[in-house]
Amino acid sequence: MDKWNTVKKAIYTVLMFALGLMFMSPFLWMISSSMKPELDVFTFPIEWIPRHWNAIENYTTVWTTTNFPLYYWNSIKVTVTTTAISVLLSSMAAYAFSKIKFRGRHVLFLIVLAIYMIPNQAILVPQFLLLRSLNLYDTHLGLILLGSFSVLGTFMLRQFYLGVHDEFIESAKIDGAGHFRIFFSVCTPLVRPAIATYAILRFIWTWNDYQNPLIFLKTKELFTIQVGIRSFATLNGDLYSLIMAGTVSAIVPLLIIFIFGQKQVIEGIAVGGVKG
Repeated sequence: MDKWNTVKKAIYTVLMFALGLMFMSPFLWMISSSMKPELDVFTFPIEWIPRHWNAIENYTTVWTTTNFPLYYWNSIKVTVTTTAISVLLSSMAAYAFSKIKFRGRHVLFLIVLAIYMIPNQAILVPQFLLLRSLNLYDTHLGLILLGSFSVLGTFMLRQFYLGVHDEFIESAKIDGAGHFRIFFSVCTPLVRPAIATYAILRFIWTWNDYQNPLIFLKTKELFTIQVGIRSFATLNGDLYSLIMAGTVSAIVPLLIIFIFGQKQVIEGIAVGGVKG
């Protein structure tokens, strides 16, 4: 019986390793292609280790001969600002829906959830008309406002705020604290892992967003990195070696966020599992 369990674990480990390698293969091909000359990118069979290294030239071209650093800064500015505003607004809305009793609270929350069922593509035209009427079209502020309100973030954080015992809030009220003091000093520290989890997810979603910058920005100097990478396309075709070098550079902040934030994500999931 012990031998059979050992064999099953070995088979399971090999299968998981093979599956993980399969999922990693596009990422590895991207890194490999970013270090090759353009003519070697699509050689078949795939050369995972380049025969001719061109990494320095590719990355130097990306960072010095184009507006790539500007696109990078635009993405950082839009993503960080959007994440900060979205986390604050979603947290406050979640607290209100979970801890403040007012007439029509549940009906209003159902309406908010119903909005989540509307596809983003269905509201692009109203969003475009709204931003244009407010003179926010082709501005970073308009792009930030579009991503600052999240139904999913409100719903996600509300579930965690519901897990905060009402005794803490009643004690704070007896001490004279108002809702803002209770929100910032009592409830929010107790759901910090959940807020950190949502902040990481919001950062990743905003950083990888391609649709909104493509539609709501037209000035080249305002482009974010996802749209700016298309500048490596020429009349003669796409320069895939430069596109891959730019893409590798673009995922560096995501890797940093994941490395430093994975503990909070795991803690948030664990807390949610215990409360659930």
